[in-house]
Amino acid sequence: MIDARPRFDVGYSSGVFDMFHVGHLNLLRRARTHCRHLVVGVASDEYVEHLKGRPSVVPCDERIDIISALGIVDEVVIDRSEDKLAMWHQRPFDAIFKGSDWQGTPKGYRLEHAMQSVGAEVVYFPYTRHTSSSMLRSFLTEGGTLE
Repeated sequence: MIDARPRFDVGYSSGVFDMFHVGHLNLLRRARTHCRHLVVGVASDEYVEHLKGRPSVVPCDERIDIISALGIVDEVVIDRSEDKLAMWHQRPFDAIFKGSDWQGTPKGYRLEHAMQSVGAEVVYFPYTRHTSSSMLRSFLTEGGTLE
């Protein structure tokens, strides 16, 4: 018989979640199946501007409302830093879920090392390549295509 219990007690996933799309949903759906309690960090407006060099299209409080409305998310927190170890100290978790676009990269290695220091695991899920907030932004601002 297959054990259907989640592998982790508390899981964490974070993102900007600007212009929420199916790639965001895919990541959170996968994360949900791997933990009993799913915490999602939504990047603050200040963090987004620092990270991306431009403001988000959708303000943080609205992005929080969208993530909170998903029936698969148990808790939403504001993420203010690239340092996920700082978030772990604020809200401990057993695993952090990231898209596979992080895997094998310098930022992925840094995250793995930081999480290892507190006994948390990094779990990668397939990145949804056919859509992204950057593609949506380009389409809206520059008349680009979504293909």
